[in-house]
Formats: sequence, C-alpha cells, structure tokens
Amino acid sequence: MTEPLHVTRLLLLEFRQSVRFQAFRHSKNRDLGYPLHEAEKMIIKLTEHLDRGVVKLVNCDFVNILVTGDRISKKRTFKGGHRSFDILHIATAIDLDAKEFLSFDVNQIALAAAEGLLAPLEA
Repeated sequence: MTEPLHVTRLLLLEFRQSVRFQAFRHSKNRDLGYPLHEAEKMIIKLTEHLDRGVVKLVNCDFVNILVTGDRISKKRTFKGGHRSFDILHIATAIDLDAKEFLSFDVNQIALAAAEGLLAPLEA
C-alpha cells in the first residue's frame, strides 16, 4: 500500500476485542486462541502502527453508518446470511467513500463487492 491503512474506532474495537477474546479462550483451553502475552503484543503493535501513521484513525458518522447498515441488511442478509459487524464495516467503508475493502472473510468480501466496493480475495 502506498498510503496508511484507514481504520475507524469500530474496527479498532473489533480487533482489540477479538484479540482479548482469543486470549480468554486460550486461558480455558490451551488448544484454542493464544496466550495473554501474545495478545498484549498484538495490541501494542497496533498502537505503534497508529503512532507511526502506518494505520490512520478516521472519523465517521455512526448514524449514517447505522442507516446504511440497515439498508444493506434488509437487502442482502436473508439471502447471504451476513453478520452485523460485517455489515457495519461495509457501511462504514461506503460512508467514507472508500473504493477498496480488505478482508480475509469470503462472505464479507462477497457482500462488499455486491455493494460496489473493490474487494480482492488476496490483499
């Protein structure tokens, strides 16, 4: 990428929450997730990326995002089985006039593409 990765507070919340949840899972079953010290390193690395400008926090209008998300849900969830956070991320990208949408989730990529975003399967 030639510019910083743009993220919102929604994405930061989801990332940090998933890291913490995986550490919790690992504490209950060593075959799942990853250790707390690994989770802490991931969150520190994210903070470093934000501080260095590799990742850029952008503001968005969550009321617009919720309205757009509801439109997407009504139009596509019955047929595609989309999750709320996936819809919210795509609605955010639309609200921010993004052209590309990066994800590792095939269903989310399909939804983003259906909504007119360039969503390559490989980053």
